[in-house]
Amino acid sequence: MNTILLSQQKPHHPAASGQQYNFIEEHSLTDKFENITIIKKANVYFNGKVTSRTILFPDGTKKTLGFMMPGEYEFNTQSRELMEVLDGEMDVLLPGTHEWQTYSTGQSFEVRPDSSFKLKLNAPVDYCCSYE
Repeated sequence: MNTILLSQQKPHHPAASGQQYNFIEEHSLTDKFENITIIKKANVYFNGKVTSRTILFPDGTKKTLGFMMPGEYEFNTQSRELMEVLDGEMDVLLPGTHEWQTYSTGQSFEVRPDSSFKLKLNAPVDYCCSYE
């Protein structure tokens, strides 16, 4: 596996002080990640219209940072996912729903494990996906 290790600094971690927290929520509130490993090889889907890079945290959790070109896509999940729209806008059809919802810059949505969701994009979207 080809990896790049960034920042040897140890970030403050609520669990170290005995505080309860949700990992996905904690790491979603920041504009940068420290003490991570990045997988150099890109994840490429839909003939290159959707790409991402995997980042791994010291506690074993992972995220992907990616970019989607305009189009319609369907993704399958294995684990719970939190999709954050960093820049842009997308229409989303979540599992078990019949109405499309629009999510834009600064908004996020969750997708349950072992399901699928559909996306429609009219313009490029920058995103971060957290896996639990």
